[in-house]
This record gives sequence, C-alpha cells and structure tokens, in this order.
Amino acid sequence: MIRVVLVDDQTLVRQGIRSLLELAGDIAIVAEASDGEDGVTVITRERPDVVLLDVRMPRKGGLDVLRELQAAHALPPTILLTTFDDDEALLEGVKSGARGYLLKDVSLEQLTDAIRAVAAGGTVIRPAITERVLRGLEHVARDFDALSPPDALTKRELEVLRLMAGGYSNREIAEALGTAEGTVKNHTSSILSKLGVRDRTRAVLRGLELGYL
Repeated sequence: MIRVVLVDDQTLVRQGIRSLLELAGDIAIVAEASDGEDGVTVITRERPDVVLLDVRMPRKGGLDVLRELQAAHALPPTILLTTFDDDEALLEGVKSGARGYLLKDVSLEQLTDAIRAVAAGGTVIRPAITERVLRGLEHVARDFDALSPPDALTKRELEVLRLMAGGYSNREIAEALGTAEGTVKNHTSSILSKLGVRDRTRAVLRGLELGYL
C-alpha cells in the first residue's frame, strides 16, 4: 500500500482526490492538511511514501513547504498540484526537490500512475508536455526507425528529457537540477545519440512515442 498525505486548501479538491484514490486498491490517503503550515507538521509526523502538495495555499505555499522539508532532510517524494500550467512554479518545484508536477484536471489513471511512479523513485512532470510543445511536434518528420529499440536512458537523462519537453534551455535545466550547464549539454548529447535523433524537438517526439513523457 502506498501511503499518501494530501495537502490542499480546498476542501472540495481534497474530497474529490480522496474519493478517486479510494478506487485504487494500492493507494491510501493516510492524512490531510488544509494549508502549508499544517502540511509540514502532518508530513513530518506521518512520513508518507508520497505527498500530494498544492502549489498555492494560505499561510505557507507548496514551494515553501518543499524548501522547509528539504532543508530539514525530511522531504518525501512529492507531487505538486496546480490548477494552471505555471512554468515558474514547475522550475522552482524541481529545484526544491519535487519529484512530480500535475495539473488538477488529470484523470484518475494519470494521477494513480504518477503516484506509483514517484513512489518507485521516478519523476512525473505532465505540464511539460504543453500545447506549445505538441504543436511543434505534430508535423515533425520522423528521422528514426521506430522499430529499433534505443539504448535505455539513465534516471538523470530522463529528468533532462522531461525538462527539455517543457521548452527549457540547458541553463535553466542546469539550475533546476543543481548541476553545471556543461553537464546538461553532455546529457543532451547522450539522449540524442541513444534515441537516434538529431535535435531536441525530435528527442521529445521520440520520448513521447516510447512513453518516457
């Protein structure tokens, strides 16, 4: 059973998410909080497998909760929740230790898949696949053989690819991941090589096709 703490200031949202997750046999909400201040207390007490954390809340926002728990070395795998695609919050969330970022209009399947992925050590950043990216991918010619399986990407390469899908530059990705820009360039070159593509746009397209994004 994956133990989840839900922190959101909207009662209706908390009730809705709880009702949805009750349909999943392997996920249980063990505690809730209605603001960030109480959220820190509940998360510290419960030590859940996954935290669902609203970005915008009174008293203390989700990003502040992340930073406080990260500084105390008490941050569980956390998925940020928001009602809009906020690039700045996404970047700050990743920098502050979030492992996932979801819009609140995701389906039950997307939510449960994200919780399972993050509990298993993965990352999920769905708003990275924004309309601006998908519009650019729609008519891109495939320059790879879809039947040829690529070499597996490393965990860090997957993180870089997901941020690439959000349209972030190497410098911004380096800031988000706390590494050097040159290191990100090396990861990017490795991703292109492994996926058999010649540019970042086709890498994202290939990543979508393979289920990485």
